[in-house]
Amino acid sequence: MLRVGNLQRAIDFYTEVLGMKLLRTSENPEYQYSLAFVGYEGNPAQAEIELTYNWGTERYDMGSAFGHVALGVPDVAAACDKIRAAGGNITREAGPVKGGSTVIAFVTDPDGYKIELIQRPNEGGGTGLR
Repeated sequence: MLRVGNLQRAIDFYTEVLGMKLLRTSENPEYQYSLAFVGYEGNPAQAEIELTYNWGTERYDMGSAFGHVALGVPDVAAACDKIRAAGGNITREAGPVKGGSTVIAFVTDPDGYKIELIQRPNEGGGTGLR
């Protein structure tokens, strides 16, 4: 779950920039929060990201426990190109991880959360982003 300062802005980023689908939303007026669940369609057991907007809160401190969300993609460089073209902020270009050979990159969402793109071994072609 990621707490966001503007729910629509977060939904737009995860759907338009990262190619996820908005899977469902819910409102809780009694406790003053809204939820949106985003993910990649196709697998009923897929991972989802829960975006939580606590009404009236526009910003959060990231804290020291959170690191980043990681997404596996077949081609990190192509995914970066697609994200950049959609207006996304690439904060580390595609390249091997320090001390290894796995290709990674980082993108930052509008609330400042880091998202690592990890090239899946033995897969090629496509961006993995829809």
